[in-house]
Amino acid sequence: MTKNDRIDYIELPAPDLGVAKAFYGKVFGWKFVDYGPEYTSFSEERLDGGLTPTRRPAALGQGALVVMYAKDIDAVQAAVVEAGGEIITPIFEFPGGRRFQFVDPCGNELAVWTE
Repeated sequence: MTKNDRIDYIELPAPDLGVAKAFYGKVFGWKFVDYGPEYTSFSEERLDGGLTPTRRPAALGQGALVVMYAKDIDAVQAAVVEAGGEIITPIFEFPGGRRFQFVDPCGNELAVWTE
């Protein structure tokens, strides 16, 4: 697969960068590079992105839903709660895997899935 014509970068609204960095660092192990007081970026194996206070989270159930993958979905769900996230749809099964949805401390709705 080439880098052409695919999603390459995602920015998550983060009204409080410190809270967002602490949450994602604890739950997913993300490391950050700060670019001034209004932007920080992360780089992972499959996707790069950033956090910025200049955008606001969409209302729940609206806007794009970022879906992440985890080998141990039960551990990630527990880590989300421990780090201050809110589970809005507990783990459920669907054809092809299992998934849950959560809201991070900044108000962003995301999901996690596994086979």
